Amino acid sequence: MPDDPSRKRRRWSSPGNGIPMKWSWKIGEYAGIGVYIHATFLLIIGYFAIIHWKAGGPGAALSGVLFILALFVCIVLHEFGHALTARRYGIATRDITLLPIGGVARLERMPEDPWQELWVALAGPAVNVVISLTLAAVLTVTDQWGALDRIAFDQLTFGSFLPILMAVNLILAGFNMLPAFPMDGGRVLRALLAMRMDYLRATQIASGLGQGMAFLFGFIGLYSWNPFLLFVALFVWMGAQQEASLVGMRSALGGIPVSHSMVTKFRTLSPYDSLGQAVDEILAGSQQDFPVVEGDRVVGVLTRSDLLVALAKQGLSTPVSTVMRRDFQMVEATEMLELAFARLQKCKCRTMPVIRNGRLSGLLTMENVGEFLSIHSALNQAKRGLKHSVFES
Repeated sequence: MPDDPSRKRRRWSSPGNGIPMKWSWKIGEYAGIGVYIHATFLLIIGYFAIIHWKAGGPGAALSGVLFILALFVCIVLHEFGHALTARRYGIATRDITLLPIGGVARLERMPEDPWQELWVALAGPAVNVVISLTLAAVLTVTDQWGALDRIAFDQLTFGSFLPILMAVNLILAGFNMLPAFPMDGGRVLRALLAMRMDYLRATQIASGLGQGMAFLFGFIGLYSWNPFLLFVALFVWMGAQQEASLVGMRSALGGIPVSHSMVTKFRTLSPYDSLGQAVDEILAGSQQDFPVVEGDRVVGVLTRSDLLVALAKQGLSTPVSTVMRRDFQMVEATEMLELAFARLQKCKCRTMPVIRNGRLSGLLTMENVGEFLSIHSALNQAKRGLKHSVFES
């Protein structure tokens, strides 16, 4: 029997950039949230069409395709459960994308209040429960409960369509509530733990349990040679590890102003300089991107990637003003590093000018933030080692 479609995974993801996934097409929008379908989604439709064609011909193939489309409608509703609940707490959702393994709702940020995260996490599975109850009512009115005895995902018929869809929604709700971070159940667990302990510690416990369950999924997948379960195991393992790293980074950056980690030794360019002068500055040091300053104002940013493209097309004598980015992000020196780093990630830029009292004071770069985190981690390890030594003595 083919893989059970109830195993389709869905999640609400960590913040990313505002650009939809590559190879995705927009199929609709609701409440300002675009719904996209990824090219690989067509694979699951083709797969169901083939296995049902082999089982019962064209009619069965049509029934199988309609079922998988109905299932993914339920998945979209699940994701909107997360998205619309998050909106109640002032958290926007960039988009929802359908993949062969389910759906992904990309929230602008994660809820910081454990109660908010709890309700956002529960909203998705709650939608599946509501769908199941609605279908159960329809089955009762139409007296189709007997079709549940004939459930076979590779032999769908129009008569068994609704009973199977009802059963699958219940399985989806239950499967998503497994405490395997970053699934919904793992986020519920993290939220409950965060009400009693530090958020970072709660994330570490939830992520550790998630990776433990991923190992179990992988073992079962290898034993039964179920490629889909192996894929879920890999997804859960990597997701748990990524979330733990993200929260650890946020914890390290929290409460620290940008001025403590910005680059203070840097070079600037004038809009009237040539690209040749920019090349000389790059070759003379390690700086990759340059703020472009006219008087006391930052009027643009020249990035290394834009410079290389322009050199290939226009040459060394081209003025910086024709290549620099005029639409760029800036940050105040007193702004918290955690928020500034989130902006740096969102804008997909490597460098942001840092302003103090309206004047250029430094640069915030991805590399410097990374170095700051490495130093912070080393210092924390040294403190833990010192405490351990004092305790032993």
